[in-house]
Amino acid sequence: MKFSRGLAGVVTVTLLGSVPVPLLVAPASAAAPAVASTVAASTVVASTVAASTVAASCRSADHPALAAQLARDIDRALRGRVSTAAVGVDDPGQDVQCWLDSSAHFDSASVVKVIILGALLRLAADQHRNLTRTEAGLATAMITRSDNDAASALWDELGHRFIQDFLDLAQMNRTYLGPGPAWGLTQITAYDEVLLLRLLLNQNRVLDTAARDYALGLMARVIPSQRWGVPVGAPRSLTVHVKNGWLPLDPHGWRINSIGCFTGRGGGYSIVVLTQDNPTMTYGIDTVQAVARAVNHDLNPRATSVVSAPAASQSWETPDELVPAGAAGSG
Repeated sequence: MKFSRGLAGVVTVTLLGSVPVPLLVAPASAAAPAVASTVAASTVVASTVAASTVAASCRSADHPALAAQLARDIDRALRGRVSTAAVGVDDPGQDVQCWLDSSAHFDSASVVKVIILGALLRLAADQHRNLTRTEAGLATAMITRSDNDAASALWDELGHRFIQDFLDLAQMNRTYLGPGPAWGLTQITAYDEVLLLRLLLNQNRVLDTAARDYALGLMARVIPSQRWGVPVGAPRSLTVHVKNGWLPLDPHGWRINSIGCFTGRGGGYSIVVLTQDNPTMTYGIDTVQAVARAVNHDLNPRATSVVSAPAASQSWETPDELVPAGAAGSG
């Protein structure tokens, strides 16, 4: 069994075919220089550059004031935090994108499970079939309650080759799969994770509508104790689709990652926050939620009822997965 590789040569940078969604534009430092070159001269770049620090950069030709506000607020949310963070924000409806260290690599922890799900759905489509009952059960457990045994079973079923084929089709060119069974050590970037969420939100040649709806449906059903992170501050009128990952590993302490998209307003929008160097899981969650609260507020300034930060769960401070003996994270 193998993916249909003929598609790889015709997908666009945004993988959207004829759907009129703005190109995903990464800063010049990101891992896709061909994308960065598509920025029009009239595009406004708002950045709060500080000496010897990485600052958020937001772009919008239509809403320069919003871009400037987002850049300031993302930097303010991270000020004083010891966490090392990368951020991606993509709201095509308002023609705004934000990046912070978008090409930096982080251990994925369990956010890689969305990649596993995407590869599974693509494989089933190539074989002209639905998911089997077993596959559907594993996918549900893997996403809604972050079941590691389910993720390992699907990782083994698909194999590195099939999952890599999916990454190639999605043009997630800076995502590197974890060694052997260590899916949680997959190296991800904020830019590639935003690309992945765009696949779920928009028509494209990689995942059909049924597959996208299925994936978004699972991400909307994540259990309450795992709905921290990027949902915080989002309007309650929107549907939140989220997947988080949390893993302590030397060096660089706790990896706390949160990716999510929000539907119910226009074509939706997405937020990615990847972090490491967190002394505790709770500290990392606080860092992610500070960024999310600021971004969600700026994108939805008229919202009157928003998602609150969840109360700490007894499951917090417990690693999301075990790294196989001998496997080393890249930090």
